[in-house]
Amino acid sequence: MTGIQYAYYNSELKDDKVDLTFVVIEKLVVRGIAFDGNRKFSDTTLQKKLSFKKGDYLDKLIVEAGSREIHDFYLEKGYAFAEVAVDTKEMETGRVVYNIDEGPRVKVARVRFIGNKLLKSSNLKDVVKVQVRKFLFFQGYYKEKEVVEDVTRLQETYLKRGFLDVKVSSGTEFTQDREKVRLSFTISEGPVYKVRQSDIKGGEFFTREELASDLRLKPGEVFTPQKADFDKRKVVDKFLAAGFIDVVVDQTRTFAGAAEVDVHYDIKPGERFRIGKINITGNEQTQDKVIRRVLDEYDFSPGQWYDAHKAEGSGQGSLEKAVKGIALTQSTVITPTGNESGVRDAQVSVVEGQTGMVMVGAGVGTDSGVVGQLVFEQRNFDISAWPSSFGDFVSGKAFKGAGQIFRISLEPGTEYSQFSVSFTEPYLNDKPISMTVAGSRYIRGMESYDELRTRAIVDFEKRFKEGWRVGVGFRAEKVNVDDIDPNAPAEIYRWAGSNMLYGIRPHFGYDTTDDRFYPTRGFFFNAGYEQVFGDASFGTIDGTFRWYKTVAEDFFERKTVLATKIQAGLTSSDAPPFEKFYAGGTGSMRGFEYRGISKRAGIYEDPIGSDWIFLANAELAVPLNSDIFSAIFFVDSGTIETGPYRVSVGTGLQIMIPQLLGPVPMRFEFASPMRKDDQDETRVFSFSITRLF
Repeated sequence: MTGIQYAYYNSELKDDKVDLTFVVIEKLVVRGIAFDGNRKFSDTTLQKKLSFKKGDYLDKLIVEAGSREIHDFYLEKGYAFAEVAVDTKEMETGRVVYNIDEGPRVKVARVRFIGNKLLKSSNLKDVVKVQVRKFLFFQGYYKEKEVVEDVTRLQETYLKRGFLDVKVSSGTEFTQDREKVRLSFTISEGPVYKVRQSDIKGGEFFTREELASDLRLKPGEVFTPQKADFDKRKVVDKFLAAGFIDVVVDQTRTFAGAAEVDVHYDIKPGERFRIGKINITGNEQTQDKVIRRVLDEYDFSPGQWYDAHKAEGSGQGSLEKAVKGIALTQSTVITPTGNESGVRDAQVSVVEGQTGMVMVGAGVGTDSGVVGQLVFEQRNFDISAWPSSFGDFVSGKAFKGAGQIFRISLEPGTEYSQFSVSFTEPYLNDKPISMTVAGSRYIRGMESYDELRTRAIVDFEKRFKEGWRVGVGFRAEKVNVDDIDPNAPAEIYRWAGSNMLYGIRPHFGYDTTDDRFYPTRGFFFNAGYEQVFGDASFGTIDGTFRWYKTVAEDFFERKTVLATKIQAGLTSSDAPPFEKFYAGGTGSMRGFEYRGISKRAGIYEDPIGSDWIFLANAELAVPLNSDIFSAIFFVDSGTIETGPYRVSVGTGLQIMIPQLLGPVPMRFEFASPMRKDDQDETRVFSFSITRLF
């Protein structure tokens, strides 16, 4: 019983009868909790560290545990000499009293590194958590737990750089009043180990050259545990991708002399398997075909070799991620099942995710002004699944399940307003061909007129396994040029009123980038030609090439990325001003106003667009103290049919908060034109929530 400390009984024989006496000792109840000696923290704060309260049964073990919790709390706050004890006499009466000697809060006066020769102290200071000052101006306090963790961090830092014999210890020197401490980390670096040679046994299915081609630990390279793990994974992945589901790779190292190691691989491939049946479970609303067509596009279908690299069974394989991203599942795991010789079935287990979204928000930018946003999007849409009852519509079962994308967006703003609706079938006839049908209505006030566009488009695009994309698009668009200023150029007046345009645009592209939103290597380009007829007849050719390269990594493997972009376009002189090219603003040429670079005409030299354009931009993004903030340095340049070749240079800050903004960063940029035309309109500062590249 919870309220009894212990119980016993006595028996006594009297006149042929037994008298039983039961003795029950009840548990003490906590009559009160008090803290004595605490000056820096209130009783309420310390009470929260305890797992019991007044009125609970008193348990001495729990009371002592509370003493340790309070002591650890003081240590975490920098009170290195704090002592906490329980008053045992008071506890006998049911009162719990903690006697506290807080001691001084110890400031870190100095952090130094002793013995490091090959790694600079300035770099090691970025590794340790203990600092004299935190965030430049907050005082750092001594915490023994942090010092112990910093010793481990320093050891790992050296191991990552090939110092296999490194030894790290810490030392403290407190001042006489114990209010300050000087910390030291003593480091015995030892030599940097390099690879002498490597040998591979048991991997006869591949040639030695094929297995060694992707390895990092080549002769003469610095040996690190991270590189060793990477290489082992590469060898395993080669066999998994070829259908050897049960492959085992043992990797060992032996010291081979002065600061050299030999690396050994012993490979046991096991049996090779083909894909049997593909079973899909967990998709209650999503149709099987939505998932199967992704598997087909990635060459994962019955009869093919079971690629356990891209379907690795953890949810992190490239195929599992593709199904998750395209079918918008919460998770996708593909595992082999069965015991038939040479064949394994694939079990595709999905957990369906949230595919619908209603978003209400706002954005701001120096080019776009303030823009409100009301968006409805369903990325698992089914245009054929009409509701059989009102209940189907309310519950969300209607129009859902076929993996199509339907989006409605309303964006009212101070500079422009837009309404759009779009429908995309990513697998037309279950083939890797996308079809997009969209309509939009857009209005923006230009320099000497208002532009209202009402557009309908249809686009088809075929995806190839090598990364190529080929497509063709069609548009029908009505462009109204209204509210023209009396002194507007004649080129604007010529197109006053309503103009109907019809266009056909074949296009193609290629993509080798490593990430859709945050590329760090690879390139991407697309190009196309549009022939337009209707109230205007002209042709336009345009193309964009983007290239990304990681130029450096810091101690924490944060990447400094160089991004470059080349963009060019050419249209015939018969094109109306609203179809010609303009430069300036974010995504074009910073340091200039939106449409600030243009051929001009009229009394007020209003922009009327250029027949051709060429832009070349380069940007370096350098991570700061975290992945959230990056410093950016850029050079934008370009030219149009009039004026000199423009050049601007600038710097800025990029803030990436995926939880708040999704995959789009905020950018604050300052740019100064170094070369410009007298008619160009410039702007030093720009702000946006967008991507340049």
